[in-house]
Amino acid sequence: MPESLGTGGPCGAGSPRNPDSPRNPDSPGNLAGPEGPGSADGLLAAGPLGHMPAYGAAHLSLLALLVVAAIALVLWSRGSAPLRVDRTLRVAGWLLLVNAVLWTAWGFMPWAWNLHESLPLHYSDALRFLVPWALITQARSAIVVSWFWGLTLNLQSVLTPDVNYFVWVPLEFAQYWIAHGAGLLAPVVLVWGLGYRPTWRGYGLAYAATVGWAAIAFTGNALTGANYGYLNRAPDGASILDLLGPWPQYLLIEAVLIAAVWALMTWPWVAHDRRAGTPLAGRGGLLRRPLVSAGPQASSSISASRSRPSEVVTTRR
Repeated sequence: MPESLGTGGPCGAGSPRNPDSPRNPDSPGNLAGPEGPGSADGLLAAGPLGHMPAYGAAHLSLLALLVVAAIALVLWSRGSAPLRVDRTLRVAGWLLLVNAVLWTAWGFMPWAWNLHESLPLHYSDALRFLVPWALITQARSAIVVSWFWGLTLNLQSVLTPDVNYFVWVPLEFAQYWIAHGAGLLAPVVLVWGLGYRPTWRGYGLAYAATVGWAAIAFTGNALTGANYGYLNRAPDGASILDLLGPWPQYLLIEAVLIAAVWALMTWPWVAHDRRAGTPLAGRGGLLRRPLVSAGPQASSSISASRSRPSEVVTTRR
């Protein structure tokens, strides 16, 4: 997916640095002096203090770790007791939520504040809070939006990271991968592990949420002069957006590409569930989920533990 929709976060971790934006010369990333790796030029070059190069040893190691973690978590969620899975996901969600609040607050601290990078207006910033909500509550709207955002907009930041360090390298490195790793693993577990499947109505909700968040970011850009998501103008340097034409043309092309890719992510599930008669899960028709058939007593206890009252909608035959 285009870069403008996938990257970002406080302190510039994950977003290209604006060359005109202010920066604290006393921060750790600037200790090397004007010619060293901590200078503005050093931030854009591969080096231990400025930038994590894409497909270097650290990036490839993390990609391998995410693949292994995704497989292990899906197998664990399928093979463990439902109550234990739900409890573990809730704990993970609360930890991620606390981390998201603290990291967002960090971006507003004097040593980290940057108007062009600290405001939580990127899609990845919203996903930091959406993923915990999905894990804690298993709210259908949070799950379905996390599915589409996490495996497309967020996935681009995983495959082509742009991790710039501004204040403290270990913290910014960890926060980037906690956010984007959780944004990838959570929907994988919820869909392939717990069995939630998107519907066309869920597809529509996710697309509407995407347009709505773009409107918020566009307004924030207009008020501050920033350019979160490259929604208000093209990037200063060369980028993949150059292939989509000038602004605002590339915004329209992005919208069409997202609609097409998300349709391909929805259609196979819808076709399978229609053939299998998979019931809707919860109100609103945003997701479907197979009923667990492990005997009357086990099925009843599993349904009660994983769903609120009246959230599982069965079809009459």
